[in-house]
Amino acid sequence: MKKNVLTRIKIERIKIEQGDITKLEIDAIVNAANSSLLGGGGVDGAIHMAAGPKLVAECRTIDGGCPTGEARITKGYQLPAKHVIHTVGPVYNGEPEESTLLAGCYKNSLALAEENNVESIAFPAISCGIFGYPIKDACKIAVDTTLDFLENNKTVQTVIFILFSDDDREIYEKHLSSLKR
Repeated sequence: MKKNVLTRIKIERIKIEQGDITKLEIDAIVNAANSSLLGGGGVDGAIHMAAGPKLVAECRTIDGGCPTGEARITKGYQLPAKHVIHTVGPVYNGEPEESTLLAGCYKNSLALAEENNVESIAFPAISCGIFGYPIKDACKIAVDTTLDFLENNKTVQTVIFILFSDDDREIYEKHLSSLKR
């Protein structure tokens, strides 16, 4: 099979949407968490609120929380998603290692999904809220890292990037379209 055919097949497994990640009926949603995993603002707060108190209770049992760039998995509890994969993105300061840490969020979340037989997973724009990562740079890291992962892993069939704003959704759509050429 030619490389462009393989790329097209991988791209077809990716969807870009705008909306509320807590409403998705899917195997797993990814939480842009803080290292304590005990809830916070933005996506993290919304996921914890929608999942209910059992999510915090389970997160309290995870020794050491979650270091930046790594991921941990819990049940979804009151969410329509079966699982929540928590990952901690870097706070953006323009340092070179931040892109490696952000790529690690996607790689490690997808690896946990694969290990737990997750066929469908949804990501928010990790680190792009209060952590300040520029959306265009974060989008390229997210999509490119995901495509690399999908090349060698077959369990995850659908990856959704669910964005809060219309502008962010357009950035993701443009990047994905540029890869189809």
